[in-house]
Amino acid sequence: MSEVATTANIASHLPAMAARQPDKPAVVMPDGEGWEQLTFAELDAAASEIAHGLESVGITRGVRTVLMVKPSLEFFALVFALFKVGAVLVLIDPGMGRKALGKCLKEVEPEAFVGVPAAHVARLVFRSSLRSVRINVTVGPRLFWGGHKLAKLKGNTAPYPMADTDPEEVAAILFTSGSTGVPKGAVYTHGVFDAQVRLIGSRYAFGDDEIDCPTFPLFALFDPALGMTAVIPDMDARFPGKADPKKIIKAITDHGCTTMFGSPALLKNLGRYGEESGTKLPTLRRVLSAGAPVPVNVLRQMEAMMEGGQVFTPYGATESLPVASIGSHEVLAETAAGTSAGQGVCVGTPWEDVTVRIIGITDEPIATWSDDLLVAAGTIGEITVRGPMVTKSYWGRPEQTARAKIDDGGQTVHRMGDLGWFDDAGRLWMCGRKSHRIQTAAGDVFTVPAERVFDQHEAVARTALVGVGEAGAQRPVLLIERLAGDSTPADKLIGELQALGSATDVTAGIVEIVVYPGTFPVDIRHNAKIVREKLKVWADQNVTAS
Repeated sequence: MSEVATTANIASHLPAMAARQPDKPAVVMPDGEGWEQLTFAELDAAASEIAHGLESVGITRGVRTVLMVKPSLEFFALVFALFKVGAVLVLIDPGMGRKALGKCLKEVEPEAFVGVPAAHVARLVFRSSLRSVRINVTVGPRLFWGGHKLAKLKGNTAPYPMADTDPEEVAAILFTSGSTGVPKGAVYTHGVFDAQVRLIGSRYAFGDDEIDCPTFPLFALFDPALGMTAVIPDMDARFPGKADPKKIIKAITDHGCTTMFGSPALLKNLGRYGEESGTKLPTLRRVLSAGAPVPVNVLRQMEAMMEGGQVFTPYGATESLPVASIGSHEVLAETAAGTSAGQGVCVGTPWEDVTVRIIGITDEPIATWSDDLLVAAGTIGEITVRGPMVTKSYWGRPEQTARAKIDDGGQTVHRMGDLGWFDDAGRLWMCGRKSHRIQTAAGDVFTVPAERVFDQHEAVARTALVGVGEAGAQRPVLLIERLAGDSTPADKLIGELQALGSATDVTAGIVEIVVYPGTFPVDIRHNAKIVREKLKVWADQNVTAS
């Protein structure tokens, strides 16, 4: 039997696709004025060649290996090479900040480090956190730091007999962005990765002719496993909100992309550009967006550009993805009105084989599942998820694992940390983070339902509801980020927002409204999720009781 048939190794999807469609481009990258590419057969061969080289220097099964390489053809080959040898891939977002980065590197205790020269310079800066590293590989020119050069490890072009990993064997440690707390390393097994590929592929019915334009590197890694061409646009993946719409459009039109993944911040700029320029993207069948809710006006703009396609917003988290999904056709026709009325943001129906349940709100750990935890139908509580794509733990974080995981008869239930409820149609509505709820003397106030009421004002870019004071006695204060260029007097804007809020039960008690100076801080990964922790600190320091 072939290795593809006998191993749970997530890399086994690549040789399977190489055998099925060897000449189809697997990865396409900008190269100056043109494009460079690897076919599925070439990518598989490149990954095998690198796998032989990594094995020769001791990067083998179970070796925790930090990879810090920019999106490139070599990046894709390296990822699949690490999976082939059975190493544990460690991906940490370098933009999370020096203190958090050092902490993450130290606690994962990596044994190998593969990176570009700039990453190795950073490795020396963080050497106290990387004392466990015994193997260094440089991708590109190596200077004074020693170790191995990737170019010199190549040469063995024989097919690589990939590690026969078990579904429960650790494949990767992927760190959360830390936008809602300290970054944590979610432990991914080969089985979790395989479940993600299967679930995503079945829900969105990708065909053999699919060409994707992924603007987030982690999502790009799913493409070769799904048999899709990944066309990487000319952009800095660290700052999707600053991506040039013209360069995104060029990637899509040059290659006839049928699918695209983009953060809400990227889609906001792309949709506005499309509306202003009249640009159409008729080859796009679907756009996937995650990281934060996509505003209704952006959904309309993107639908107009696609001419028949729609935007899907898969809901999930690093620890559990995918969970639920909804398309823009359904949002615009059915759920947008509920969002404007203060019901929250509808994130759609759960995936097949995924169980989503709502439990009572508590900040305490829950060791064992009981149906007594469930809230009444239609009640807002914490969203929990059970399914084959749920990670079981955080690396080296037993306390955080205990607070986020529940044992359900041997299966792991993940507590999303998000609040929500189900409607009569079986759709899940998200009402904000549990940690962001405003805990007043009269009870909890939830962020997202209230904010979406105020977001309708034409002078408002975004709103953020924060609790001023100590939990249990907090005052809900609404912070306003103005639209760029808006000159409405602050008193007039606040008065209009107070009138808007008074018309809805969810927002009637929110009377303290403050115009925030500047733009809200956002997460490093998607540039779209508001970092409310920073806003609360600002509000505690600057907002006095009226």
